[in-house]
Amino acid sequence: MDPVREIADAVLYEGYVLWPYRRSALKNTRRFTFGGVYPPAHAEAHPDDPASMKTQVLVEGGPGARVDVRVRFLQVVRRQLYCDGEPVDELMAGGTRYVSWEEAREREVAAEATLDAPVTVPIAITGGRDEEKLDEGTVVRSWHALEGGVTITAEPVADGVHRLTVRIENRTPFRAGTREEALERTFCSTHTILRARNGALVSATDPPAELRAAVEACRNEGAWPVLVGEPGERHTMLSSPIILEEYPRVAPESPGDLFDGGEIDQLLTLNILSLTDEEKAEMRASDPRAREILDRTEALSEQELMRLHGAIRDLRVVRP
Repeated sequence: MDPVREIADAVLYEGYVLWPYRRSALKNTRRFTFGGVYPPAHAEAHPDDPASMKTQVLVEGGPGARVDVRVRFLQVVRRQLYCDGEPVDELMAGGTRYVSWEEAREREVAAEATLDAPVTVPIAITGGRDEEKLDEGTVVRSWHALEGGVTITAEPVADGVHRLTVRIENRTPFRAGTREEALERTFCSTHTILRARNGALVSATDPPAELRAAVEACRNEGAWPVLVGEPGERHTMLSSPIILEEYPRVAPESPGDLFDGGEIDQLLTLNILSLTDEEKAEMRASDPRAREILDRTEALSEQELMRLHGAIRDLRVVRP
């Protein structure tokens, strides 16, 4: 997998469902906590839940320089079970347990911008539903329509240097309601990937001295831009809703995503293996991605488990 995409996917699903990966767990009663761009009506009543996200970074390049922009987020999907036409909280079908809860679908908006003309791309997702027939009932997945837009502008700040602004706005109609109802109309885990063509992006973490003041004048709202790729490369940035170091990496020993990038894979793996059969059954029923984590973890070989014990990334002599 593209290492940039691998990091972006880790950000996309950060906190999606947390240990112990069950619906009944207290920490999973409040989900989709990172990178929310909320409907305006909800944002007005809850100032900590913004209706927009803004990224500002510097781009070096001439008039022909271009930047590819991809805005990615999750859309909440409501999973409701029905038995004999009536909604139920859970059911057994074919020996498998199912529960009503929430899932998510990946959404992406792409645009190409030059440094001399603004670009606006609409976000327009139609609402819908699909049904999955079971032996003992039906699984209905439904999602609301989403409306909004991505605006990309650039302004010169020095010879051959522009400040690029990417603004993401949620304009989904919504009457005041519960947070759960607002989440169904929210861009969740929102982040932006920027790729410079015929130019270079300037580090927001460690800029060159001559551009430091211009970088400090950038205003990022709900976003933290860092260079990604191989150290020293300046063609791609990830503007994340969580704080990352420059050139972040997914540990090569990691057997797969655990939706908690700040945790230790070995610790979570051992915790999963220590679950009781009843707890594992609930984990499987709670979410398809949680079921994938459990199946993958139980299939790990002894050698793969030992690789999680620790690794030395950089060994060098430090002189006083």
